Amino acid sequence: MTTTDRITLYYSPQSRATGARVLLEELGAPYDLHVLNMKAGEQRQSAYLAINPLGKVPAIEHRGALVTERVAITIYLADLFPQAGLTPGLNDPRRGPYLRWIAYYGSSFEPALIDKFMKREPTPISQSPYADYDTMLGALESALAKGPYLFGEQITAADILWGGAFSWTMMFGLVPRKDIFVRYTERITSRPAFQRISAADDEMAALHATAAGV
Repeated sequence: MTTTDRITLYYSPQSRATGARVLLEELGAPYDLHVLNMKAGEQRQSAYLAINPLGKVPAIEHRGALVTERVAITIYLADLFPQAGLTPGLNDPRRGPYLRWIAYYGSSFEPALIDKFMKREPTPISQSPYADYDTMLGALESALAKGPYLFGEQITAADILWGGAFSWTMMFGLVPRKDIFVRYTERITSRPAFQRISAADDEMAALHATAAGV
């Protein structure tokens, strides 16, 4: 990758974009931030809605292509830097399960947590994309039981995704603080990349709050 072949990350601190930035750091990827002050509503202004009509971060641009959605961004970036060792190759038997657990984040985990947060009446299992909350979470608990990471001793981009997800959702009480989730999350959040970005996010969020008069 040349110095001009950089990744642009559309970013706001202490958001879902934080995990994408941590992954970029773990991969050693060259990237630039396009920062949006979400406290001031910049993600809902026309300039960014032309990038992502949903007004969400993260989004990335690379080689003239736009990628949105955490699942797609995680897979794309990890595959772009295979030398970092965070993604199983196409012929690796772990590749299918790796993709499974990344997709599970967007297709099952997030919908279940939003329903829980909004206190919605549970959908019948036969019609729900994630069965029910307890079943969805139980599948994750079983997957993590062998540890220390999803695929044993080797960390992957899937773990970077899930470590950040558990950190936030346990903080807000959307996921119970079971020992298995706490220990797993601590392994991810104690890594230097996560610590660096967390500190930078605290500083940036404070500046955004001041600028937005919050």
